[in-house]
Amino acid sequence: MSGVWVFKKGVMSLEIPGGGSSGSSGGAGGLGGGPGGEGSLRRKVLIHLASGEVVSSMEILERRLAEQGWERYSTSPELVQFHKPATVHLISVPGDFGRFTSVHMYDVVVKCRNVFEVRDA
Repeated sequence: MSGVWVFKKGVMSLEIPGGGSSGSSGGAGGLGGGPGGEGSLRRKVLIHLASGEVVSSMEILERRLAEQGWERYSTSPELVQFHKPATVHLISVPGDFGRFTSVHMYDVVVKCRNVFEVRDA
C-alpha cells in the first residue's frame, strides 16, 4: 500500500491513490495507525520514569522539571516555557494542560533524556 501523508486542519492522514484515507492522527495526544492497520487512535501519556508517575497536570510537570534544574519563565497564560541554565534548551508547552499533545511530550523527552518517557495510555 502506498500513498501520500497530508496534514489538514491539525490532522495527519494517509491519502491513498484512488480516493479515501487510511486513518488519521490528531487530537489530544493521540497517534493513529495502530497495529493491524485499524487506524485506531491511541492516547499517549508522559511518564516520569523514576517515580512511574503519569504527568497529568502542569503542576506535576513543573515540579518534575524543577527537580532536574529547569526554571519556569513567566511568559503568557497561553504559553509556558522552561529553561535550563547554562544550556540553550527551552521547553515550550501550552498553558492549558488540556492542549498538551504528544508533540509537547516528545519535546520534553528529547530534552530530558532518561527522565521522562511517552507511552500508550
